[in-house]
Amino acid sequence: MTRDELQRLIDVIVQEMAAAGRVPGDRCACHSVLDECCPDRLRGVIDAGATRVGLHATGGAPSGVAAMIDHTLLKPDATRHDIEELCSEAGKFKFATVCVNPTWVALSARLLAGSGVGVCSVVGFPLGATTADVKGYETQRAIFDGATEIDMVINVGALKSGDLRVVERDIEAVIAPCRECGILSKVIIEAALLTDEEKITACTLAKAAGADYVKTSTGFGPGGATAADVALMRRVVGAEMGVKAAGGVRDLESVKAMIAAGATRVGASAGVKIVQQARGENTTAASSGY
Repeated sequence: MTRDELQRLIDVIVQEMAAAGRVPGDRCACHSVLDECCPDRLRGVIDAGATRVGLHATGGAPSGVAAMIDHTLLKPDATRHDIEELCSEAGKFKFATVCVNPTWVALSARLLAGSGVGVCSVVGFPLGATTADVKGYETQRAIFDGATEIDMVINVGALKSGDLRVVERDIEAVIAPCRECGILSKVIIEAALLTDEEKITACTLAKAAGADYVKTSTGFGPGGATAADVALMRRVVGAEMGVKAAGGVRDLESVKAMIAAGATRVGASAGVKIVQQARGENTTAASSGY
């Protein structure tokens, strides 16, 4: 990255921080509690997204809720039977996708062929600490096996080290094959490991690279999605990108909170339970952990 390119990137980040009402080192009082969202940061998002909030956050059609959920099973000990059951549930409830580890992409694609349910796979998961070329190959292989969406984890350590060019190359290595093949791309920033300034930087880099979504969490980090993080990410990426909330979203109330903050997709292992709650049914499905 040249000096001029770096300066342009810094200028973009500073502008986004200023628009979000933040300056480096500043921290509002309400953020002394991790899971509370700041009213000042949420107000503009909710005002701008009133139609989205009104459509889903008050209960919405169950089918509308299901269509926003990536039905997820990423446990390392998941078996073939578990994946088959996951795909069966996804076809029945019409979730947006199933989200599975790369080894299960081909099976999931076969099971869901013609169902209208996509197959999402993860890249660089869950640590994000592989090199860009490896993430690029992993992406290509997942697409070859039938993935229709890719959720990649950024190089968190490089971001926190200030190596922004490394992070940029890391994201581009995944976005490029996705764009070539018409595959939806999501960039996981693992928000619980980042400061607000780092979250803004990560979202700005993802947006600049042409990603379709930014995503809060892997579900394997020290914390999952919060409404405050979703609101900040929405403010940074604007209306043209998606925001996916994932990690700890286990019931309908959590989904409502994420949508109200600006999420357009939710990753959850408790998708069946959430749709049952939206329908007013007794919930029988147990969360498989995400």
